[in-house]
Amino acid sequence: MSYGSLDAYVKFLAEAPNDGTPTLLETAHELSLHFDVHGVQSLMSRRDPNKLVLGYTRTMMGFLLLQPAPARISMIGLGGGSLAKYCYHHLPNTKVAAIEIDPAVIALRDTFHIPRDDDRFEVICADGAEYVKGQDARPDVILVDGFLAHGMAAQLGTADFYAACYARLADDGVLVANFLESDRDIPFYLEELHSVFGESFSVSTSEDSCNYTLFAWKGSWKLPALDTLLTRARTLEMEHALNLRLAARRLKQSKRLALDLEFWEERASLRGGGERRIDQS
Repeated sequence: MSYGSLDAYVKFLAEAPNDGTPTLLETAHELSLHFDVHGVQSLMSRRDPNKLVLGYTRTMMGFLLLQPAPARISMIGLGGGSLAKYCYHHLPNTKVAAIEIDPAVIALRDTFHIPRDDDRFEVICADGAEYVKGQDARPDVILVDGFLAHGMAAQLGTADFYAACYARLADDGVLVANFLESDRDIPFYLEELHSVFGESFSVSTSEDSCNYTLFAWKGSWKLPALDTLLTRARTLEMEHALNLRLAARRLKQSKRLALDLEFWEERASLRGGGERRIDQS
């Protein structure tokens, strides 16, 4: 970290409101979005604003292994727009709708180089949990990355939300969600998801980060064989600077783990500290 970056960070620690208000940390090389001084919501490279800097965002793009040419993507949570920008610029035949509940986050779109609305890109100020209940469009992919200062918005991990996503998705659609590794409610989310998607889901560790990435697919079809996924990954990597071969291996390897609720309960108990945000009594 350069002296200039260190000075900026010290200033940020001293002045950040720490009350959930969207706050920027600006250095010579990067721009990040925060809701408190503890976590990074989005991180943008000034040199390459459309690059996916955080590992979990690259892992979430693993949906391309299942939906390589989506006609429509809906995103719950805008943040600094990393995924929205990447999809807009690298999937030119895809319509992208980003749903963000906080107008103060949307107000930062120019700062993060988020494109203006046009015929295939739209930012919508709405509650994502309510938005997916509509039926005006049937996306091939729904990306869920909706976080507040305390963590993932609780309504984005319930059976009602997953059922709404299932109903809204296209017939072969894919749901992708970002979970924090420290979230003790992951077992609850997976039980709720299982009640809707059955066994059609996988959960893998995210690339270079302390996150888990959920992939769930609509219908009873099974994941393609690993060789098939690796072939798709090699083809996609010609156009995308993503480690999709790693994503393919993790997607297959983690299928069994996703259904092991005892593993997730054990992980939750090991984390300890603090009460769960969701009443599971």
